[in-house]
Amino acid sequence: MPDIALPIITKRLILRRFEAEDLERFHAYQSLPDTARFLLRPPLSKTKAMEVLGRYANFEFKQEGDWVCLAIERQDEPGLLGEVVLKWLEGPGQAEVGWILHPDARGQGIATEAAEAVLDLAFGLLAFHRVDAKLDALNHGSAAICKRIGMRLEASLVDIWHYKGQWATENIYAILDSEWRARRNGE
Repeated sequence: MPDIALPIITKRLILRRFEAEDLERFHAYQSLPDTARFLLRPPLSKTKAMEVLGRYANFEFKQEGDWVCLAIERQDEPGLLGEVVLKWLEGPGQAEVGWILHPDARGQGIATEAAEAVLDLAFGLLAFHRVDAKLDALNHGSAAICKRIGMRLEASLVDIWHYKGQWATENIYAILDSEWRARRNGE
């Protein structure tokens, strides 16, 4: 697997490796119940946030099961806005994308722009064949992002997760490399 050159620069954003200086802002949004609402884990304590941030800062992307988790910030205004992740799934050419934003950064197209950059990376340099996104069916914001970046709803797995005291349906969105290339070429 080729090395990922960082940072990744988009029209408005910088996607970079996490740093120790990100801890306060990272914990600020990762500790919110609203942020963790659609995650399979509770909000992060400060100690757990330190541990997770350390893993994110020191990622390796060399084999199935590895993650690249990138900090998102604006080019014109330094400061952590959230994260975008690409996970290398088991099986040839398979990956998963996801994102989490600080509440102040939501609704501005930031997750869409970051996810598009990660899909460019996935289908370009990393040569993945298929990228999916798995989300709670109630997560309408992330579903809208999936649609904006050209993903299609492939499946709804009814009551597949039991977390936070209730059953949840998982929606799986996906896009193939050929679909991404056609979209980028305006076809």
